[in-house]
Amino acid sequence: MRHGTRPRRPAADLSGRDRLASLTGLRFWAALLVVLYHLSRQVGHIPGVSEAAWYGRSGVTFFFVLSGFVLAWTYDGKQVPARVFLWRRFARIWPLLATTTVLSVGAWVALGKAVSAKAVVASLLLVHAWIPDNVVLKGGNPAAWSLSDEAWFYLVFPLLMALPAVRSGRGRRWIWGMVCVGTVLVWLSGSLIADPSLRVWAIDYLPLTRTLQFLLGLVTGLAVARGWRPPIGLWAAVVLTISWHLALVPWSRAVPDALWYSPYQASQLLSAPVFALLVAAAARADQDGRRTGLGGAWAVRLGHWSFAWYLIHEVVIRVWLGKLGRPEGVLDTAQVWLVVIVVSLALSACAYHWVEHPLERLLRRAGPRVPPGDSRVPGPRPGAGPARTR
Repeated sequence: MRHGTRPRRPAADLSGRDRLASLTGLRFWAALLVVLYHLSRQVGHIPGVSEAAWYGRSGVTFFFVLSGFVLAWTYDGKQVPARVFLWRRFARIWPLLATTTVLSVGAWVALGKAVSAKAVVASLLLVHAWIPDNVVLKGGNPAAWSLSDEAWFYLVFPLLMALPAVRSGRGRRWIWGMVCVGTVLVWLSGSLIADPSLRVWAIDYLPLTRTLQFLLGLVTGLAVARGWRPPIGLWAAVVLTISWHLALVPWSRAVPDALWYSPYQASQLLSAPVFALLVAAAARADQDGRRTGLGGAWAVRLGHWSFAWYLIHEVVIRVWLGKLGRPEGVLDTAQVWLVVIVVSLALSACAYHWVEHPLERLLRRAGPRVPPGDSRVPGPRPGAGPARTR
């Protein structure tokens, strides 16, 4: 990684509001990728679009990388005790988790499906991704499994930021390389797990496995904060990301998803370095004051809604299919896709403005605050500007 002149940073502000607007805009596109993935897999196939979105669950990997990047960028060296940091993260994710879990359980009940109390409790406690039981993983709100991983990331974040290796450029380069190698080794380890369901849990859901993606984002965020310029520009990174996903199309035709070397697991694991470059390039473009097309008013607004959209869209799909069944034909399928996208996005806007954002502010005000002169920090160095993550 080569370093440039250290950029001038904004004044310290931990409100987390769009100082890197292009990253907020990218959140919408990552969420859209996940939505199209679920529409393709659950509702029906649309030629051309479905092939490209068939492994769109990689959008979750993007969010894990982005989470590490933004938290490192935001909290690097700030005088924020761990209890304050953890409370802020709780305020960020839990109100919407609880609201959408109630919505999801209501949908299950309305469709006459049994609801596992154990699954709901595990979901609300953010421990469900640790349990290799599909009922527990998906019995509350199926999409919320990633928040269990995020909760783990928040717990280990102060420890990761305290590692001596992250305090030097050379150490971060070593971590970057080791994480990339480790990611490949995790993917190859799928060959050692004969049970497909256990393999999927261990590689896709288990927070320990996904920690590599968060760590990759973390060291990338620190590197960019300290002047590193990624080797490619933003639009080259966008082309690289699209090319990677398109390369999965012929791979998927040759290898069934059930096999360990299929693109199903590869799409989520091996995409992490590509996403790290994309996030770094977008952040650097914002630092340099360049227009990216990702940080406009509507792009940022859609990015704000993306967290709620991620948690709500599957519930809308489930209710539609439960009440009306799968559509037949490409035209009907496209119409259902459009209805689901519009309805779920509208509900997400309401959830953001009426639940997520106001309750986050309320909980932040009610929780612990940084005592004057407190020197405890979750990171090694002062001087990082904020952005917002999931």
